Amino acid sequence: MPLRLPDRLPAIDILKKENIFVIDESRGTTQDIRPLKIVILNLMPLKITTETDLIRLLSNTPLQLEVSFMKLKSHTPKNTPIEHMMMFYRDFEVMSKEKFDGMIVTGAPVETMDFEDVSYWDEITTIFEWAKTHVTSTLYICWAAQAGLYYHYGIPKYPLDKKMFGIFPQYTSGKRIPIFRGFDDVFQMPHSRHTEIRKEDILANPKLQLIAESPESGVSMVMARKGREFFITGHLEYAPDTLDKEYKRDMGVRDDVDLPKHYYLNDDPTQSPLVTWRAHANLLYNNWINYYVYQETPYDINQIE
Repeated sequence: MPLRLPDRLPAIDILKKENIFVIDESRGTTQDIRPLKIVILNLMPLKITTETDLIRLLSNTPLQLEVSFMKLKSHTPKNTPIEHMMMFYRDFEVMSKEKFDGMIVTGAPVETMDFEDVSYWDEITTIFEWAKTHVTSTLYICWAAQAGLYYHYGIPKYPLDKKMFGIFPQYTSGKRIPIFRGFDDVFQMPHSRHTEIRKEDILANPKLQLIAESPESGVSMVMARKGREFFITGHLEYAPDTLDKEYKRDMGVRDDVDLPKHYYLNDDPTQSPLVTWRAHANLLYNNWINYYVYQETPYDINQIE
């Protein structure tokens, strides 16, 4: 089944060139199907890139999804045209009376700041609280994962001496759960962050389940409320060239960024990145939509609580 996206969203043309089946909102409303409603709170600077990355992964499910975009009233993005934001995004206060089957909250370039010092902290924590009763399952990514764990469960973050940067092998913890159905014993995950959460803090909280970790990159996935919340510290949604662009952007500008690990062929930045995470990325998003959204959400979306 196709993804239903807002009319004229730039990702539509990009993904059609990749033979991904998407339809705009006008056509989607003519189909007699109750689509799953997915909302994305996009905090990344390059909004259009992040939209495309996430929609690419969501397109892998056979279910029809209706994707919408939320923005913060208390923050004005600097790297995305205001016309794009006005056309495709709505403020949280406008969407707050709606309910959604699934929600994705992205990372943000504020991770070295204390949470309470982030200018939009009050608004985003209001959204975190709202999601508990208005969304069936929420994915928190990178900084949002740290922020969500801190707000909901008091888990602190810690600064790193060097940026955690590259593609790192991950191992699932304990028994297999549906989010990892079809996974191999080890899977790869891109990471790009200057802070971390620690295993001992997660294990000390009985409300949290550590479900994936790495000897190199540490905690990578945490589950809470039986899958109503997932916290992912890495970036499975990243396109093949994202870390390459970040490395070349920061090279010579920052002194805490090394060559991304396990990324370039032969560790040579003049060669193409070696893509090792995309299959599991597609599988994880497909499993999330199937097992934690579609099979858990009520047919009457207003019954979500």
